[in-house]
Amino acid sequence: MTRVNKGGRLPDPAFWNGKRVLLTGQTGFKGAWCALWLKALGAKVTAIALPPEGKFSLFGLAEVAKECDSRFLDLRDGDGIDTLMKQTRPDIVLHMAAQALVRRSVRDPVTTWQTNVDGTLNLLQALRGLDGLEAVLVVTSDKVYANDGKGRAFREDDPLGGKDPYSASKAACEILVRSMRETYFRDIPLATVRGGNVIGGGDFSEDRLAPDCVRAIVSGAPVVLRQPAATRPWQHVLDCLCGYLVYAEDLALKTDTPRVMNIGPESAHDLPVLTFAQALLAEMACPDLLRIEEEARSVEAPRLALDPSLAHRLLNWRDRLVGGEAIAATARWYNAWHSGQDMAAATRREIAAYQGLE
Repeated sequence: MTRVNKGGRLPDPAFWNGKRVLLTGQTGFKGAWCALWLKALGAKVTAIALPPEGKFSLFGLAEVAKECDSRFLDLRDGDGIDTLMKQTRPDIVLHMAAQALVRRSVRDPVTTWQTNVDGTLNLLQALRGLDGLEAVLVVTSDKVYANDGKGRAFREDDPLGGKDPYSASKAACEILVRSMRETYFRDIPLATVRGGNVIGGGDFSEDRLAPDCVRAIVSGAPVVLRQPAATRPWQHVLDCLCGYLVYAEDLALKTDTPRVMNIGPESAHDLPVLTFAQALLAEMACPDLLRIEEEARSVEAPRLALDPSLAHRLLNWRDRLVGGEAIAATARWYNAWHSGQDMAAATRREIAAYQGLE
């Protein structure tokens, strides 16, 4: 297993301390981790999202509501968003809230498009003209690119596309943000960031591989792999968020920072679905809970890779947990949860340990 990559930049507490940050999506997987990290950096966080789904959530287990001004507000409520922006007047905006599940988007395209496009428009409209706004970062996806399935690592200037409602709505979100930037945000850095397939403890979403493996362990039923040979840019959530945060710093501080950025692992660390599932289940001491039922026609691309070289060069950022270490960190969190540990404390320890990697 690959060990820790000890290079790369970390978020600067001197930048974030005392900053008024508006975070969307704190009840989701990445958003919950981000809220806790921002608190640890000294930021004053106002966070909005829909209530968490399901029996378990990182938001609840890690007691995220205790660490920020957490509110339940639908991004499709334009008037509510506008009122909140005028009340809070953020310095930095990190927009992570989305309907982010591909198969759900196929079942419910209307909600997917309304949330991902109309919701983003409502937020940006409410931010227009606010005094003191330093930077706005909109999180989209590695799936915004027109994917021909050949596995070439996508660069920021590659064409946008999307064969399913989720991917297409995120590509449309990219176009929306660009139009708003060129029309209304010429003096305020407004950017999009494209992340890879993020893994880590606390994800309980449907139709995601790590949570599916955890549910298999809890229930004793096997995890079913639909595309075992598909490759993905697996990335630990703290590496991904680290990239987002240092990117936001540079957007606020440097006028020449690009307005689009990939934050993903190097393609050499991409793994097939089957290999990833086997490694994760082995780390959780349940290696025999796999069943393969390949789909003849899947909406998901067989190969997906990002080129993060721009972020490496301009942000001095790169993954610090790579390969097997990212999988081991993911398993460590779920093993702690499964054994009944205090997950609020355990999650904060993970953030502190990550910041201490040198």
